[in-house]
Amino acid sequence: MINMQEVKDHYRFTDDDAELLRSLQPLAAQHLDRFGDEFYDYLYGLPETAAILNRSNRERLREMHNRWFMSLFNGTYDNHYLNHLTRIGQAHVKIGLNVHFVNAAMNQIRHFLLNLVDSNYSDREQRRILREATEKMLDMNLDVMSTSYREEEMKKVFVSRKVESFLIKATERFTYGLNLALVLALAGVSLSVVALFVWDIAHIFRGDMEKGILSALGELLILWMMIELMDNEIKNLKGGRFNILVFIGVIIVAMIREILISTLRHDDLTTQAFLAGTLLILGIVYYLVSLAQKEHQKV
Repeated sequence: MINMQEVKDHYRFTDDDAELLRSLQPLAAQHLDRFGDEFYDYLYGLPETAAILNRSNRERLREMHNRWFMSLFNGTYDNHYLNHLTRIGQAHVKIGLNVHFVNAAMNQIRHFLLNLVDSNYSDREQRRILREATEKMLDMNLDVMSTSYREEEMKKVFVSRKVESFLIKATERFTYGLNLALVLALAGVSLSVVALFVWDIAHIFRGDMEKGILSALGELLILWMMIELMDNEIKNLKGGRFNILVFIGVIIVAMIREILISTLRHDDLTTQAFLAGTLLILGIVYYLVSLAQKEHQKV
């Protein structure tokens, strides 16, 4: 963690600057009440800060702000002073004060102090060095106070990323598990289809030739569907891309099987025409999707 000496080095705040601010202490004490009046007029003029002040003890807060104001000119700026500023920043974060209003309030204080210097020192060079020392001190104060906001944001980001990473990994594992379960289920269904195929073949040997052949052909189509689905899921488990054509093909195969069964049942021509029309539409969809995938691969 950064210490106060490093902060002063970064802002090129020297011991001479500290002595200059110490020399302003009597003037600051003389105008302390005016500072408090103007500062609180400004704070109560903003609805956002006024709402926060109305929930607190106004006199206690004013006393705290006055102590901070006078601490700007005590001439001693060590790690104890740094911790004091850090606690002020943390208090701002705790009450939910937006950092925008901290910056805006510091800007008002800056104008107050610079005007105070300008109106009480006639020598141009003296005004310049006093103004520079004052601006450095206010910038350091604002920097340290704002650090509390940055640390709070980093905590939120860290927790958010940690939770997000956990949820993503958990979801990925859950999805992988579902895909694995789906492959196992398809394998089980495929075994059942094989058993049905053997049963339909038995019909052929029992003399029911037409029913046995058509049913067996239907089971073979279903088995092909299972193989394609399992192959697609296995590729998915290995990180492959989702292939919509497989599912359209499965629907087409299912429709072909339904047409075979419809023929076996001797359904009316309307039903068979409907099934044939549906198969034609599915074929067109399959062709268009296939064409679109090929164009995408070229790109």
